[in-house]
Amino acid sequence: MAVYLTSEKKNEIFKEYGGDEKNTGSIEGQVALFTYRIKSLSEHLNSFKKDHTTRRALLAMVGKRKRLLEYLKKRDIQKYRELISKLGIRG
Repeated sequence: MAVYLTSEKKNEIFKEYGGDEKNTGSIEGQVALFTYRIKSLSEHLNSFKKDHTTRRALLAMVGKRKRLLEYLKKRDIQKYRELISKLGIRG
């Protein structure tokens, strides 16, 4: 199942985390978007436990978010720490 986001929601996420709604390439904005989509897919999987296709997509998304976070950690540890505390991940 694909997670369909409205343009307004994407712009809101990128504005809050990426600094500007047009800055869709920022690592912080991408991680925030993946986090939002991961939470949405997790809720879906709680209802539909046998949806293995969505489970596979969720695992791929988690892996991609992890790689982006590792990149950010190497580049700027302070931004990494701020982002994970703001998003409430790595708890």
